[in-house]
Amino acid sequence: MKIVVTDPIISRFATILRSGGHDPLMAADRPDEEVVTTLRDADVMVCSRMTEPMARAGTGLRLVQVTGAGYERIPLDALAPRTAVANTSHHGRAIAEHVIMTVLMLSRRVLRTDRLLRQGVWESVAVDPDLTLGDSVAGRTVGLLGLGEIGGQVARLAAAMGMRVQAARRDPGSPLEPGLELDRVVSMGELPALLATSDVVVVTVPLNPHTRGLIGAAELRRMRRSALLVNVSRGPVVDERALYDALADGQIAGAAIDVWWPTDGVNRSGATLPFAELDNVVLTPHNSGHTRETFESRARDIAANLTALETGRPLRNVVRAAAGA
Repeated sequence: MKIVVTDPIISRFATILRSGGHDPLMAADRPDEEVVTTLRDADVMVCSRMTEPMARAGTGLRLVQVTGAGYERIPLDALAPRTAVANTSHHGRAIAEHVIMTVLMLSRRVLRTDRLLRQGVWESVAVDPDLTLGDSVAGRTVGLLGLGEIGGQVARLAAAMGMRVQAARRDPGSPLEPGLELDRVVSMGELPALLATSDVVVVTVPLNPHTRGLIGAAELRRMRRSALLVNVSRGPVVDERALYDALADGQIAGAAIDVWWPTDGVNRSGATLPFAELDNVVLTPHNSGHTRETFESRARDIAANLTALETGRPLRNVVRAAAGA
């Protein structure tokens, strides 16, 4: 099989990709026009994004293997009918650890005290009795928006930290994962009550027409002034202007933003508002799931799918089946 790999991160794990005897063409550093040419006789493309010219050129592709969970950057309608699309995941634990880390940073004002100490300012209640004390997370309530892989892992870690956990999901009656216990699970229609009773709101739902703008000005007003918002979903699930205003006005206590709003330019994302000027925000470049363990596991998934395709066995994590399959 001819396998073309264009994702730069998964390319670091080429040894794992080759573990089944495969010999992929590593093309992460090649321009899009050259990739189009290589796809004309390719069987598999391993990628995090695909352009429409790539999809039209890859008429013989049997599999587009996405290197993460999201496949919104794959032009499904432009692919040949017999091209299957599969994804992979394994980022839940890493993202959950990131969520807990940022909640602790915001609760203990780590960014501010670190910045001041680098400037030679020793800010501490030991020397300034007027300073507000930080908060422990034990006993506080985390409200999850979504209860998939990420939400489930956040629930486990939050409970281990002594937090109460509640969640809103599309189907509140569906069974929970074994060993997962929550204080309550409600429908998305009960989101206002969940927002009003949570100290930390964690957004993990996928971006789709139903979730775009799910958290706007009205929803932020329902949150406690002492509450934190953590978004590890997609930027447009939360209204950018509404979140900035809520943070700047002290309507909520803080936020951790790992996912952003699309801006001009290929592969660029960010914000149109000056979040970086705010003291009550932790900003990260969509890297909450970026750990070695995440990508090693993804590479093993991909290698297994390559072997399955070559030997005629069923693919795993199929998000679009090939026509006639």
